[in-house]
Amino acid sequence: MNHFRNLLLSCLLLATSSAMPQSTTAPDTPISAKARAIHESALIIDTHADTPQRFLDENFDLGSTDPNDVGHISLDKAKRGNLGAEFFSIWVDPETNQGHFAQHTFDLIDSVYEQATRHPDRMMMAFSTTDIERAHKEHKLAALMGIEGGHSIENDMHLLRDYYRLGVRYMTLSWSNTNEWADSSGDINDSKVQHHNGLTDFGKQVVLEMNRLGMMVDISHVADKTFWDAIATTKAPVIASHSSARALTNAPRNMTDDMLRAVAKNGGVVQVNFFSGFLDEDYRKASAAQSKDQTAAIQKYIDSLRAEGKPVNYIEVNRLDREWMAKIPRPPFKALIDHIDHIAKVAGIDHVGLGSDFDGVSGATPQGMDSAADLPKITQALLDRGYSAEDIKKILGGNILRVFRQVESVSREMQAHSH
Repeated sequence: MNHFRNLLLSCLLLATSSAMPQSTTAPDTPISAKARAIHESALIIDTHADTPQRFLDENFDLGSTDPNDVGHISLDKAKRGNLGAEFFSIWVDPETNQGHFAQHTFDLIDSVYEQATRHPDRMMMAFSTTDIERAHKEHKLAALMGIEGGHSIENDMHLLRDYYRLGVRYMTLSWSNTNEWADSSGDINDSKVQHHNGLTDFGKQVVLEMNRLGMMVDISHVADKTFWDAIATTKAPVIASHSSARALTNAPRNMTDDMLRAVAKNGGVVQVNFFSGFLDEDYRKASAAQSKDQTAAIQKYIDSLRAEGKPVNYIEVNRLDREWMAKIPRPPFKALIDHIDHIAKVAGIDHVGLGSDFDGVSGATPQGMDSAADLPKITQALLDRGYSAEDIKKILGGNILRVFRQVESVSREMQAHSH
């Protein structure tokens, strides 16, 4: 996660990043032998972590064993939570990378490969469902990549294909910024932004080219009309890589019940985001209420650094952000489970999974969800609510694996017909 991202999210009333005092964290949930057995035998796949920002900005190493590291993901934390596959987010801040979106995209992709090169015994790059399963058998973390924001392709289909060749296996059509071909939920009410009433013709071509390549179409972050255009255009199932339920928390980033049913009909999957502002209405309102002051305070700090000719310090900005967000009480762990439960009931058990937004919402997660090591608590909570072992395994990774496999299958069919 990047400090500018925090600033942008704050501006959009979706402030992120808090380090709460430990006293507010839920006591460690005891994991029963039954829950442990289910969790340890599952292939667990998370579709969204912003850790590549840390690789670049902080020179963070996934092999870190620093007990004071507040990050959500390390190889040790992943192992403790039995995380089998992670889609690392390739997010390019549109404000600070004007004119070189692609360059920064390549830098972030490279940073993920570098981690895999450093730790060949514990992780491996993965490009397919077969690779994910192989990594699981070898007890390695499968590292995959998803581009967060269509602006990364710079309106160039050649770049989209290059990213696929480098291993990118999903792309979020827009981030919080509307690009030249897809409207975003983040600025849809901003009259200064030129909107397109959803997807442009080129945007629809992008969706079909993603289908042909075998790149999952991600509709998290998009405006509602963009969502419906994507559903109408795609020939393969879509994913929401990190979105929760709007019926429970009224954030524009969340999916309405009609959208949930549409994703189910399409065969896709909604991966629940762990950010408290998308899980709890009180938290969302409190975050929105202080967002203006928080943004101003951080901007003042950035301006003071620039005035002195100093580089903007990511660590310092992140610390300021955490201090502000620590003023808001974290919601209980059950808020996360409520969203999983709601989506399972509305869309069906085959259409819900996990899209944590780890390291993109540092500390602003519900009580008791402090890193990937806490993933077994989800299994315990679902078991407590009467979910069967088979259904829990679908939520933990089975559903996204099925969708990814279907996307691969559609790609093979489209390529066979194009020759």
